[in-house]
Amino acid sequence: MAQATDRAAFKRRRGEGVVMQRTAVGSIESAHSWRAAFLTLAILSISFGSPLAAVVGLREIQAALHTDRSVVSLASALVWIGNGLGGVPMGWLADRIGIRRTVAMGILMMAAGLGVSSLGTVWALYVGHGLLIGFLGNGAIYAPLMVYVSRWFDRRRGTALALISSGQYIAGMVWPSILEIAIHHVGWQTVMLGYGALVLAILPLMTLLRPAPETLKLAPGQSGRFGENRMAGLSPNMTMVLICAASFLCCVPMALPASHLVAFCGDVGIPPAQGAAMLSVMLGCAFVSRQFWGAFADRFGGLPTVMAGSFCQMIAIAAFMSTTNEAGLFSIAAAYGLGFSGIIPAYSVAIRDLYPSREASWRIPTVLLTAMSGMAFGSWFAGRLFDTFLSYRPAFGTGVIFNLANLAVILFLLLRIGRRQDVRMAVAAS
Repeated sequence: MAQATDRAAFKRRRGEGVVMQRTAVGSIESAHSWRAAFLTLAILSISFGSPLAAVVGLREIQAALHTDRSVVSLASALVWIGNGLGGVPMGWLADRIGIRRTVAMGILMMAAGLGVSSLGTVWALYVGHGLLIGFLGNGAIYAPLMVYVSRWFDRRRGTALALISSGQYIAGMVWPSILEIAIHHVGWQTVMLGYGALVLAILPLMTLLRPAPETLKLAPGQSGRFGENRMAGLSPNMTMVLICAASFLCCVPMALPASHLVAFCGDVGIPPAQGAAMLSVMLGCAFVSRQFWGAFADRFGGLPTVMAGSFCQMIAIAAFMSTTNEAGLFSIAAAYGLGFSGIIPAYSVAIRDLYPSREASWRIPTVLLTAMSGMAFGSWFAGRLFDTFLSYRPAFGTGVIFNLANLAVILFLLLRIGRRQDVRMAVAAS
């Protein structure tokens, strides 16, 4: 009877990567799991707002610094690069000093970064955004919290990761319009200082971050070293390389609306306030649909979710080239938000589908690193193409090409790995 119970519990497991010793109820999920998820959502809703002043105030900062748009947009790119690069060592650090201290350090660095960026020089903007807001700030917050929450869940991990990742979209819904109004009245430098003070205000929330459940021990006879086996002819590390490549390719086009939508609207004659509202609509739709994509990932797995979301993103990116009408762009922005929002958390779900829990602290940040690198390159490259052609059409067209390449990589992986059930059987056999 006990053996039958253990087998049933394992079947309910969502791709943990190893056979685990189970509790009597067969799951680590509890009320504390959801408290951890919603607390993380609150933290990320503030932290993801930090780089938005440079996005909303792109034209104002460009004018103040007397430089090209690509120079200013590089600051947003450096945030993504820093976020990705910082996630790997900060994930390692969080496993050793605890999630509270790691995230608290990130909050302090983020506030310092906003202060440095407000000094009004190009290099201050780069150091403040790339090193302090990106590497030491969001790098110590986003990836470690993704790993942290993933360890609280086994049956509804996709839903939980989709929920906390929505902090980016809550920030996108709430902050752009507020920041646009504030920049209009007091200037972008004062706005950055004010937002830095707001970031510091969330420090007390660190006391509520409880340690995640202990990693369960391997059952007798299980090595847990998935990396020493092969799946469908691919080694685990080769699979990891392809997943990382796919994450880069899909995030290049993803960065275009995220970093340039407000500026694009201004260039086609739409007022900045309406452009900021359009960004809020896009990210609001992304927040709502991300919950759907999380449930989709729980049912079908991480890689199929990436495939579906990437296809929707490609269609919407292409649609941005079809009109400059305000109503049409609002509709496209909303459709884009509905389509692309599940992609990033689905990569984390895919990693947890394929690899053991103990490898999550470096594998998830590594995938997020390549994703953020794609966002960084896409943000900068779009600005560079605009400076060259004085139009965003070449940037959107290039985005479609990158999206097609992403779909090719994911389709290859799905064809080699097969259905999610086959994935779990192969992992269990290892």
